Amino acid sequence: MAGLSIGQLAAKANLTASTLRYYESVGLLPAPERQSGQRRYDEGLLDRIHFIKIAQQTGFSIQEIAVLMEGFEPGYSLSEQWERMVKQKRSELEERKNHINSMITILDNGLSCKCLTWSECMDKIQTDGTC
Repeated sequence: MAGLSIGQLAAKANLTASTLRYYESVGLLPAPERQSGQRRYDEGLLDRIHFIKIAQQTGFSIQEIAVLMEGFEPGYSLSEQWERMVKQKRSELEERKNHINSMITILDNGLSCKCLTWSECMDKIQTDGTC
């Protein structure tokens, strides 16, 4: 049999088979070919699955992912709706990135701090600028 079984693709994508079936049911993955009633997937879907996973991990909804992946036709300029969504999500990701960077700075500063609590550390920083 040609192609990967759902179990094989799930293992390669580090997902469960039920997740792949869900992606298929909501249109994020194309319906696979079937051989003797069994789904058979092209290994090339791994890039698409990787994109879906990253998008979900960064806060994109299933509907937004569908628009990003299939929301415009080749040869046409991007629709206003698609462009607006991309700009909004990019802004949200930049804001989240800034929050993450701030927290990393706080944690890095904490590595050199000998205070027993965060409050004690903040008091020292406000008092003499060091911790």
